[in-house]
Amino acid sequence: MPLHDETSLFELLVLEGAQAGLSWATILRKRPRYRELFAGFEPARVARFTSARVERMIRDAGIVRNRAKLESAVTNARALLEIRRQLGSFDAYLWRFVGGKPILNRRRRLQDIPASTRESAAMSAALRKRGFRFVGPTICYAFMQAAGLVNDHLLDCDWRETSHRVRH
Repeated sequence: MPLHDETSLFELLVLEGAQAGLSWATILRKRPRYRELFAGFEPARVARFTSARVERMIRDAGIVRNRAKLESAVTNARALLEIRRQLGSFDAYLWRFVGGKPILNRRRRLQDIPASTRESAAMSAALRKRGFRFVGPTICYAFMQAAGLVNDHLLDCDWRETSHRVRH
């Protein structure tokens, strides 16, 4: 479903980066602890995390203990705040990659869903240019699906028609 809440968008972006190389089920099981450690994913709070705080987080078995992934969340929070400062809205910045409304794909089989697209590659390149990390084209496409920028529900899926309603 299309998502426009910036804290939730940031959470999904962090979790998609954390998921790289792992199963999504692993991340979902760890999500409550991520929310605790990452101050509810409030970007302004995460941007103030120190290296000492990241060190403490690395020792917490309740999350994925990968230094690069944890540090990238702090870096990405700072980059998000800079986008807000320059452009006014992280939400609007992200949604411009799909023309402001969800791309409604017409997939018949799971194997028809690509790992990345032209739009996710453009998002990845733009985010990287602004200092984001762990935002490759595949991660960006998974993020776009999770945040409702792209609707890849199969044609025969019951959720297909209801998944375009906006979440705030």
